Amino acid sequence: MQKTAIITGGTKGIGKSLVEEFVLLGYAVFTCARNKVDIRNLEKEYSARDFNVQGMSADLSKKENCKAFIEFVLERTDKIDCLVNNAGIFQSGKIHEEDDSIFEMMMKINLDSAYYITKGFVPLMKKNRSGHIFNMCSTASIIPYSNGGAYCISKFALLGFSKVLREELKEYNIKVTSVLPGATFTPSWKGSELPESRFMKASDVSKTIIAALQLSNQAVVEELIIRPQLGDI
Repeated sequence: MQKTAIITGGTKGIGKSLVEEFVLLGYAVFTCARNKVDIRNLEKEYSARDFNVQGMSADLSKKENCKAFIEFVLERTDKIDCLVNNAGIFQSGKIHEEDDSIFEMMMKINLDSAYYITKGFVPLMKKNRSGHIFNMCSTASIIPYSNGGAYCISKFALLGFSKVLREELKEYNIKVTSVLPGATFTPSWKGSELPESRFMKASDVSKTIIAALQLSNQAVVEELIIRPQLGDI
């Protein structure tokens, strides 16, 4: 039976790189993104290469959209081998200066979506007593910085969520890994004055996730910290 991977935010950056890695391993991939055109283009790209990639447009800042994506996937598969909670957003700002709406948006997209999406898929993973969940945290989950504001808060919280989930699910043979990348050259960094060579590649993160996925059943990487060779930006 073909293995299945679910990747939220799979049309750009690390998410798109993960889609590529999983299809090359022979997985069927389910993904979502807010932009309907991006989703359709992704499906066409992989269909032309004879790979099984299915997606839907979903704004995961909305609980009802999280539920819709869960239903979309569960109608099409009865086994989940890997879930990557990759959807996220970044906006710089200081806690005492940023508008309250920034905090609310960051928490909904960076934390709440992972919470609801995971809760929707875990029952099937528990039933099958298998699967691996990756939560896309950040080095901002462990190192605060002065212009990180709501982003740092949301990523600290996501790391906490991931740690609790690991404890809850290990008895069901479900692995949970927190991924903490440093600066990675994705669309959110476009326009930066720093050279692209100063950043990690999205493929550096996706390939590391695949390496952690391929360990034996007796081992799990609980946290993956990946930084640019020259250090944080």
